[in-house]
Amino acid sequence: TNWQESGYRQPAPRASSGGPVIMTSLKPSDAKDDLPEVEVRLQDQTMINEFGRLNTRLKELQADSAALKEKIEHLDDATTELMMGGDSVRLKLGDAFIDCSEDFATEFCEKRQEKLQTEMDAITEEEATILERQKELKKLLYGRFGAAINLEE
Repeated sequence: TNWQESGYRQPAPRASSGGPVIMTSLKPSDAKDDLPEVEVRLQDQTMINEFGRLNTRLKELQADSAALKEKIEHLDDATTELMMGGDSVRLKLGDAFIDCSEDFATEFCEKRQEKLQTEMDAITEEEATILERQKELKKLLYGRFGAAINLEE
């Protein structure tokens, strides 16, 4: 028998969680039925998807930034401890400890701190670029859709 004849309804298509969500029109959820829907063009959908990708990347960068700040703090604390320490120091590299001089350990910590700070500066710069692009996209999308779209977190 045919599935339609048996009274079974075919399920409505669902958006996959792995790909972009395709919208055909937007209307504020609290809007009355007499308000017109705004058609979502391909260009609009592309901007919405770009905004989503940028938002995901921004969250990744913020997590990386927090981890780097913590590492830099630990290295700063270690450098301070080294200034108060004695002649021989054990430096941890991976899972191993190495006996070394205080000067070598201090220099190692400072170089590592500089490297991490360079990474932090690159992350901060990328965050600023993303925020600027998101600001442009918000202006364009809110101008087109108004309250029918929510681009906040």
